Amino acid sequence: MGYFSMPSPKKFNHKYIYVNERKEKLDKIVNNAKRDLGMLPPEEKSYEDRIRGSFAGEESHLKRYKEEGPRFSSKSLIIAIIVCLFVLHYLVTGRWTF
Repeated sequence: MGYFSMPSPKKFNHKYIYVNERKEKLDKIVNNAKRDLGMLPPEEKSYEDRIRGSFAGEESHLKRYKEEGPRFSSKSLIIAIIVCLFVLHYLVTGRWTF
């Protein structure tokens, strides 16, 4: 009954041949230490880091949202207070009805 089963594709697993991960990690640690000591100039940010967030600074409402953070709506606050009151009433009286 092999008519209806679909064969799954082979998984891709590429292993680098000429890469020494240990040496790369050691070089990165040495470069970071030299930057901390001031022997090397500070590392430039990548283009992704420079672009990220640059558009949010131009729009005033996005800038305000970023500085203040998300705000709760009054409806969700009222619902949360009512739920808390119901739970408090149940804990005090032991029944859900008023």
